[in-house]
Amino acid sequence: MHDIQTRIRAGYLDRRRFLSGTAMAGAASLVGFGPKSLRAQAKPTVVNSIRSLSNPYHATWNAGGEAFAKWAGAEYVTLVTEGDSEKGVADIKAIIARTGGDMVLNVDPNESPDARPIVEACEAAGVHVVTQWNKPDDLHPWDHDPYYVSHISFSGVPAGKAMAEALFAKMGGSGGIVALGGILSNTPAIERKKGLDEALAANPDVELLDFQTANWDPNKALELTNAWLTRFGDDIKGIWAANDGMGLAALEALRAEGMAGQVPVSGIDGIQLAVEAILAGEFAGTVAWDPFWQGGMGLSIGYHARTGAFDPSKEPREHREFYGTGIVVTEENAQEFYDNNIKASPELDFTDLWGRVAGQIQYG
Repeated sequence: MHDIQTRIRAGYLDRRRFLSGTAMAGAASLVGFGPKSLRAQAKPTVVNSIRSLSNPYHATWNAGGEAFAKWAGAEYVTLVTEGDSEKGVADIKAIIARTGGDMVLNVDPNESPDARPIVEACEAAGVHVVTQWNKPDDLHPWDHDPYYVSHISFSGVPAGKAMAEALFAKMGGSGGIVALGGILSNTPAIERKKGLDEALAANPDVELLDFQTANWDPNKALELTNAWLTRFGDDIKGIWAANDGMGLAALEALRAEGMAGQVPVSGIDGIQLAVEAILAGEFAGTVAWDPFWQGGMGLSIGYHARTGAFDPSKEPREHREFYGTGIVVTEENAQEFYDNNIKASPELDFTDLWGRVAGQIQYG
């Protein structure tokens, strides 16, 4: 069986003009850097820590980081966790040591508990850090001034609910669905599942046949979907996935059975192949976060704090912990979104630090 991640990656990366050789050089550059070469830089090194360069969402995040580094004229390093929390924290501590703390970190922690040791290590070394998506509810930037600059997230509950509702509408409002979740301790996975649950409660004619966590892994999602097709057969009228990678894997399983377009799928992240699947009538919808913006602007916020453009401790709390702006993409607006956000090359104003703030994060 071919690797579904390879297929997903191949169709997506040319949109972002993501050159794997350049990116991998950035990821591998940690090994070759010594303390002297990094500290000799006139500007702080900028570092993105993400899950994997083989993941199309994080590959685009990385491309945004490269774009910011080019804009700032700063050295750029990519770290990848490959879903391993211990590796993620250890690699960050290693680059802190090698830069002597003269760096800015933009990090998507593998799991929420990972954020605390990362922030503490940055604070101890005088590193400015921005976290995204995952952190404990009681860990706040204003308790670690000035080095913990901001935390960025996107409210997963309305996204998960919107995609469930789009799926139900595509199904005609009734029938059985199966659902693919992310990592259980991962904040967006928890929130998106809650949104699905809310939509199910409001739509009693839709039955959840099974929910399984695929840990954001397309290969695992493919296996689960194949098993469900064997187990439930024609009772499956729709497939809800907590991200596009898993949703596209489910679509791959449907294609193999000649069912693509007959059983709608929903995802979240707004990657190119998901939007193309909407245009083809195979996906019910997705929610776009713009990982290019996350990878670039997360660094920009930390960089501007470090270089004195603003004092984090004097910023309002809605700039310290905030929701970014997501876009619900369905068949009604998919062509417009594709033309403006995928076909066209992204251009960001890296000085517009707070332009996509959609309110302070609320904890339930």
